[in-house]
Amino acid sequence: MIRLEKRPQPSQLWTYLTPVLAVLLTMIAGGALFAFLGKDPFEAIRTIFWDPLFSEFAFYYRPQLLVKGAPLVLIAIGLSLGFRAGIWNIGAEGQYIVGAICGAGVALALYPMEAFWLFPAMVIAGALGGMLWAMIPALLKVKFGTNEILVSLMLVYVAENLLASMAVGLLKNPEGFGFPGSRNLQQYPSAHNAELITGSGMHWGVVAALIAVIFAYVLLNRHMLGFHIRLTGEAPRAARFAGVRPARLILFCLGTSGALAGMAGLFEVSGPSGQIGIDFGSGYGFTAIIVAFLGRLHPVGILLAGGLMALTYIGGEIAQSNLGLPSSAIQLFQGMLLFFLLAVDVLTNFRIRLTNKAEVA
Repeated sequence: MIRLEKRPQPSQLWTYLTPVLAVLLTMIAGGALFAFLGKDPFEAIRTIFWDPLFSEFAFYYRPQLLVKGAPLVLIAIGLSLGFRAGIWNIGAEGQYIVGAICGAGVALALYPMEAFWLFPAMVIAGALGGMLWAMIPALLKVKFGTNEILVSLMLVYVAENLLASMAVGLLKNPEGFGFPGSRNLQQYPSAHNAELITGSGMHWGVVAALIAVIFAYVLLNRHMLGFHIRLTGEAPRAARFAGVRPARLILFCLGTSGALAGMAGLFEVSGPSGQIGIDFGSGYGFTAIIVAFLGRLHPVGILLAGGLMALTYIGGEIAQSNLGLPSSAIQLFQGMLLFFLLAVDVLTNFRIRLTNKAEVA
């Protein structure tokens, strides 16, 4: 018989091995899925993981890794702070959307003004929009003890409806011939999040993501607040004796994650996306949850996991185009990463032991 035996201490080896094992299992299960759909599994896996980096068109795909990876890393860093403390923000997608609306709203309200301070003002507005949206579940939890998972998740659907309303109402392009959507910010120089180095994919969102990684690393390893976050997640009772104030921690973690998600939305709407539209919500807020856990809630790990997830985005788009794979299959493939990560993560705290029936009796 097979049974799980609790380890005296979590295994450091399995802590680092489980993400690698989860990726390998995802490839195997994904290959089986692609074969079931009538596609060559080896070609599909090669297309997803190899072609964006080493194919003849890699010069075009590589910059897209930064474009796709930056919002994932930025959102995941914010989420990881709360997850480490046992504060579960599942509504980053809504905060991402509201941040984009608020940031784009500043530019559209001042159109066609040209000023050097316009884009920084948009960034601040995006961060404040995401933070205020995240403060709704934070304040409800602090004041009334509500479940932040349910509240933050339900607010995603409110944000999506708000987005649809803005796309056909307040932020609608008056010169758009009746089509939903705002003006294209890519055509508004002061509001455009353009590439800092032409053809590199590097824009201010990438810079912000790298700064967030450094900030989170320093916070968690060199600051008392970071110690309180880690202590609360690992030993809540000890945290109370250490003088940690749960209310302040909840407000900080949810507020910070909301602000980073809002900034990610602003950088996206002012750059690669270009406008507020009904279909602006891209699912980055949900995918960032996978990135956070795949990176073991560690800033550097999240940076690497964000690159890997961006690779599946780009490779998935190539597979859809070249192999005819449906987009739902690619989304399922990405979801498998979290499923297998959670499954094999059991080995971090438990070891597998083979026993016979006599020993069990």
